[in-house]
Amino acid sequence: MVYKKVDLDKVRRQAQDVRLLALDVDGVLTDGKLQFDAEGRECKVFHVRDGYGIRKVIEAGIEVAIISGRDSLPVQARARELGIRHVYLGIGDKLPVLKMLASELGINMQHIAYVGDDVPDTPCLEAAGLAIAVADAHPSLDALADWHTHSGGGMGAVREVCDLLLDADANS
Repeated sequence: MVYKKVDLDKVRRQAQDVRLLALDVDGVLTDGKLQFDAEGRECKVFHVRDGYGIRKVIEAGIEVAIISGRDSLPVQARARELGIRHVYLGIGDKLPVLKMLASELGINMQHIAYVGDDVPDTPCLEAAGLAIAVADAHPSLDALADWHTHSGGGMGAVREVCDLLLDADANS
């Protein structure tokens, strides 16, 4: 895929101001495949490096939120394990939830990084100060994204975002 030209200096400046990292799940924290066992229970695979990055971002004082269109017990368990306090599942329209969370935390929308992979993430990407699409995101997000990860969803993309935020914070 060919992405629009990215101004890395601008992205780094935007990353310095991020106080909330908001993540979609399917296609961002996972590879987007839906897996069910024989009893119909959902199974998800998460990348360990993403988890490490999320923990480091939280330790650095950046809030982390999950906003997903699907309700999922595996996501709830992973969020608890990582210490993610803001988890919103089964959300059809994600933007009102993102705005509500920003208001509750006293964070300006310009200080939010949002990571998405498909059309339902469009409103949040448009509203966030730093819009990030994973490498294998739907092509319609290209024009919205300030930055694209090199890795696909569920393959370490979130770790790249965390490293960007931590590096920007360290160099501010």
